[in-house]
Amino acid sequence: MAGKMMHAVQYDAYGGGAAGLKHVEVPVPSPKKNEVLLRLEAASINPVDWKIQKGVLRPLFLPRSFPHIPCTDVAGEVAEVGPQVKDFKVGDKVIAKLSTQYGGGLAEFAVASETLTAARPSQVSPAEAAGLPIAGLTARDALTQIAGVKLHETGQPKNILVTAASGGVGSYAVQLAKLGNNHVTATCGARNIDFVKGLGADEVLDYKTPEGAALRSPSGRKYDAVIHCTTGIPWSTFDPILTERGVVVDLTPNGSSFMTFALKKLTFSKKQLVPFFVTVKREGLEYLTQLVEDGKLKTIIDSKFPLSKAEDAWAKSIDGHATGKIIVEP
Repeated sequence: MAGKMMHAVQYDAYGGGAAGLKHVEVPVPSPKKNEVLLRLEAASINPVDWKIQKGVLRPLFLPRSFPHIPCTDVAGEVAEVGPQVKDFKVGDKVIAKLSTQYGGGLAEFAVASETLTAARPSQVSPAEAAGLPIAGLTARDALTQIAGVKLHETGQPKNILVTAASGGVGSYAVQLAKLGNNHVTATCGARNIDFVKGLGADEVLDYKTPEGAALRSPSGRKYDAVIHCTTGIPWSTFDPILTERGVVVDLTPNGSSFMTFALKKLTFSKKQLVPFFVTVKREGLEYLTQLVEDGKLKTIIDSKFPLSKAEDAWAKSIDGHATGKIIVEP
């Protein structure tokens, strides 16, 4: 597709929020030897996308350069393949996680590494698939790798708390935890209590009530694991509600989180707080799409926006009150 132009949305500097996004015409990228060029059908916005714009990850040299086309979680159709690509051909429907350094999701076309691309079953829509990579795998890997939770009914049951359970990661975490013999308590706003119960949560707390702020299980259970999807809750709130070896998996860690993590390690505490950042792999994409295809997992879609209104989707994500995922469709 050398020489062809495409519509994209980019920003030229740190800061600016939704107003900093610009609609541009840029050349369609060319896939390298181990990449596929995708004609995008859907992209999802994750909080990390606008945090990169804010400069939060500037110490990690993100983005790699300006101008930057944001978003990494996409679904689409293979339009071209690099010369060393073995597993995909033109016309294949796929899900992919694009490079965090280079992004590219808010556009009509994007290039993805073959190793971070997976086949998308026909029963899984582009919007459902695009919601999965970062949010879905953050939920799965926080549960399985850090909290030791089994996502099948033969596993040892655990008591799990999911905070901000109506958001993108939280809504996946509740569903995945309930695939096993686990008791799930969840927090959310009052308007979403019935929705979160519908995801399978056994107990739901309004986070604005005294009980919700204290994160205390209505049945008096202590938690083996907390999948912590929000901010502003100190360790002193978690400590009394954890079992002897309870772990808090912090998915939005800050300086205080890392200090608590280090202190718990240094003092050989049985209770732990673990900051967590997901690493997306093809195996994970295949695992999650299979669950969606089998009807065992749903991508909760808050809203869909055309690429021409990407700044509205961006603003809604920054606002922080979406129920599930925000999708942009080229």
